[in-house]
Amino acid sequence: MLEKLAKQTAVYGISTIAVRFLSYLLTPVFTRVFEPEAYGIVTDVYALIPFALVVLTMGLESAYFRFAAKADAAAAAAGGTEGEIAARARAGKRRLFATAWGVTLLAASLFFLLTAFGRERVAEWMGEAYVAHPEYVLLVAAVVWFDVAACLPFSRLREQGRAMTFVGIKALGVVVNVALAIGFALAGLYGTPFGVGWVFVANLIASAVTFNVILLTTDRTVPRIDRRLLAAVLVYSLPLLVSGVAGTANEFIDRQMIKYLVPAGAMAQLGVYGAITKIAVVMMLFTQMYRLAAEPFFLADYRKSDFVAMNAAAMKYYVMASMFIFLGIALFKDLFSLIVGADFREGIFILPVVLGANVLSGVWLNLSFWYKREARTQLAVWVTFTGLFFTVVMNVALVPALGYVGAAWARLASEAAMVGVSYWLNRRYYPTPYDLRRIGEYVALGLGVFFASAVFARWLPVRGAEYAVNGVLFGLFGLFAVRREHIDVGRLLRSVVKR
Repeated sequence: MLEKLAKQTAVYGISTIAVRFLSYLLTPVFTRVFEPEAYGIVTDVYALIPFALVVLTMGLESAYFRFAAKADAAAAAAGGTEGEIAARARAGKRRLFATAWGVTLLAASLFFLLTAFGRERVAEWMGEAYVAHPEYVLLVAAVVWFDVAACLPFSRLREQGRAMTFVGIKALGVVVNVALAIGFALAGLYGTPFGVGWVFVANLIASAVTFNVILLTTDRTVPRIDRRLLAAVLVYSLPLLVSGVAGTANEFIDRQMIKYLVPAGAMAQLGVYGAITKIAVVMMLFTQMYRLAAEPFFLADYRKSDFVAMNAAAMKYYVMASMFIFLGIALFKDLFSLIVGADFREGIFILPVVLGANVLSGVWLNLSFWYKREARTQLAVWVTFTGLFFTVVMNVALVPALGYVGAAWARLASEAAMVGVSYWLNRRYYPTPYDLRRIGEYVALGLGVFFASAVFARWLPVRGAEYAVNGVLFGLFGLFAVRREHIDVGRLLRSVVKR
């Protein structure tokens, strides 16, 4: 079964990385056509959009996977021929999809209308940089509407195992966005008074195209809310909404803290911080692609013993792979810094801290699957609010004096706190035999390699020789992990290609 998870992760991963690489091209473009202050607006807005998506989707994505599995189980329990069972399951899932999609469309429409009519007031709330351009608010609200409207159709594709269709439609949106953004840059539009507004125009067109294409996958389902079904779904999903709001706040509130707590040059610091966190996107991509495959995988109807064994093994392999990626970026951070413009490279030294926080984010994701499976989603509130508490306290303590450096360390502390609380809850309510010894080996070895690299770089007599040394250290870590776990790399690659 874990081979199936590995295949799905690889399919989402290879495709998603290819797609996001195109989007990644915008970072060197934007950090060269915009000053740090202007790029700070882009960083600020794209930190707020995920927060809006979490609120407006109301945890219904995870709920959709769980209730779709229940529809399959209920259809099988009713008996009948294989065709009859499949038909009942399809009908149940269609009703579920129509209800969840209808609710999110309603929420997105209310959000857009309220924001559109109050855009000048919202611009004042967002800060001085937006007051002169309330149209930025309107554009971003429209982007949010299209993205929320597409969320449940994308979840349906994941539940159906249609990974390539999922990624293909995502790719289309990214290609449109990148092509327009680069075209606007070549046309010199970013130098006009409308400035970064053209970034949002490109995004809006891409989101609209994506939504219209994904409509073709909905089998002409009409959004229609079944109140009885909705009540049951919301009991499951609303705790996820609360925890999702807190969790997403952890992701964006550091930007707001920089914006409001740094005494001078806040938007410039925000721009630098946003650019450096973009370099760490590879780690976030790995966590994202793992989540895309793991959520429908772990929320299916497995026996408890099977679920526990698979979750324990998945945690080990996740940590192993994430430390490998951590080293691949951290050991060569000076090369990765070339992705961004020269004005943004001053902050490259915080990259390992940001990467470490991203590793812990994936660990917390693994620790969340058991209470989602057991419908004890209220426990997520304890975890995410712990993280939010640490985020706020640490940012208030560190950002006024250290700026974006303090924000990076606050992010690491918050993720570590959430991992700690998640693990404690797991040990108390749903003990899972995680291989802490093996996990500890990979973490210790990865950090040991990183610090050894720093020592070698200081004492090597030839400039540039550290890259050769780092390459050897990186390769040795990978070789150790493959041999330690007896991984047949060739077989894994062949299975992905066949998939």
